[in-house]
Amino acid sequence: MIDELKRKLQAEVERLNHEISFVLPKEIEKARAHGDLRENSEFKAALERQHFAQARLSHLRLRLSKLSGVSEKEIPRDRVGFGSRVTVLDLDTKKTETYALTLGEFIDGDDDGDEMPVSMASPLGKALLGGKIGESMAIALPMGKRRLKIVELVTVHDLAEKE
Repeated sequence: MIDELKRKLQAEVERLNHEISFVLPKEIEKARAHGDLRENSEFKAALERQHFAQARLSHLRLRLSKLSGVSEKEIPRDRVGFGSRVTVLDLDTKKTETYALTLGEFIDGDDDGDEMPVSMASPLGKALLGGKIGESMAIALPMGKRRLKIVELVTVHDLAEKE
């Protein structure tokens, strides 16, 4: 799972590098040819895209360096951790929900599962991290307080064994 995430990050880094090095300079040069840069919307748009791409590239490189320090061996087998699929029972509504713990910006919409992606940095993600089956918790969320109980846990190790 971690290797797959690294590949996705690296692919986006390569795409952004290509865009910054080849595509955007051509767009900027073409926009400059139109004349007065103060009122040139194509030039402004290309520069804004270039700034965005550079910022995103820096962010991705930081994530890749952090991810390089993560080992699947360090992820617990019996507790909620990175990549876990956690089913919780809302103790107030008696409804169950399944969450997939992710690194915030790498929420994958391709999965066929019914789980909702949750960043480990979010209040819900932080509360679930380290939890075991049967454990209850009260979480203060922006939408109000929730009382949850972990009823099922599938870790990255369990997922790897299924594949």
